[in-house]
Amino acid sequence: METLVIISHAPYCDWTGRESLDMAFSLAAFDQPVTLLFTGEGVNWLRKAQQADAVQQKSVEKNLSAAPIFGVSALMADHKACERYGLNKENMMPGVTVTALSADLIERYAHVVNLS
Repeated sequence: METLVIISHAPYCDWTGRESLDMAFSLAAFDQPVTLLFTGEGVNWLRKAQQADAVQQKSVEKNLSAAPIFGVSALMADHKACERYGLNKENMMPGVTVTALSADLIERYAHVVNLS
């Protein structure tokens, strides 16, 4: 009974993405299987070498690199969104599976959370 948490907001535009990340980490900390899926503007969470200090925030890159330590099963990114925002293996953090966003993908999960 795995949970899929979808992040579709850019990393520094509001708190929705951080709240989704906190939820995923909390689920994982209590041994609840959870996967993070980044779609739309949300794929920018996965960009390497972010300059978060330019917007007076902390980089989300460090948070995401801790996902396996917290027990998050997988980090996934929608391939169409990656193409749209110019993300590829060279500028994306390691450990991300690029996948096609589809109904079949969503149906694999017992619970789906999207705080959009």
